[in-house]
Amino acid sequence: MGKTKLTKHELKRQKENLKRYRRFLPTLTAKKQQLQREIVRISAGIEQGETAIAGVKAAMEPWIQLLAEDVGLESFVSLKGIETSLDNIAGVDIPLFSKASIEVEAYDLMTTPLWVDSAVDAIKKIVMLEAEMAVRKVQLERLRAELLITTQRVNLFEKVKIPEAMGAIRRITIHLGDMQTAGVVWARMAKKKIEERAR
Repeated sequence: MGKTKLTKHELKRQKENLKRYRRFLPTLTAKKQQLQREIVRISAGIEQGETAIAGVKAAMEPWIQLLAEDVGLESFVSLKGIETSLDNIAGVDIPLFSKASIEVEAYDLMTTPLWVDSAVDAIKKIVMLEAEMAVRKVQLERLRAELLITTQRVNLFEKVKIPEAMGAIRRITIHLGDMQTAGVVWARMAKKKIEERAR
């Protein structure tokens, strides 16, 4: 901070600054809290998604060793795209998962083993869940970036701008009070000298 001018004009400016900082701080604090709540909610959703993926994989355990058989399973299921819409949380645009377009290649039911149907269904579920998790991770990344900026602003106001303005107001008020007192003393001394000369 530069040197503060010790004038009435500067005192007025610092008081206006302090008033503005105190007016904006609650808004920033509320935004910070909303972002924190959303981050917790989305993180919980990611954990639920990961648990669901683990559940699908656990359900595959009895026949997972069959996947070692080469039937071209990796070509049967593919993710063609993810559809999202936009939402705005605390001024941040985030994508919302709408659906994943999953394509299942036709395969010959007579020549492929029976377990392929179950494997295709499990892979579809996993691909769908992973697509949703990818969108949630983008949400989380954007909200965390905004939370960082908002936290920095809150700290700037709380720890720098408001204390600086209060300190400047105190220094200017003391200086102006001292100048006023000095002015009164000088006026009395001048009056006394004038009275002495008049005698």
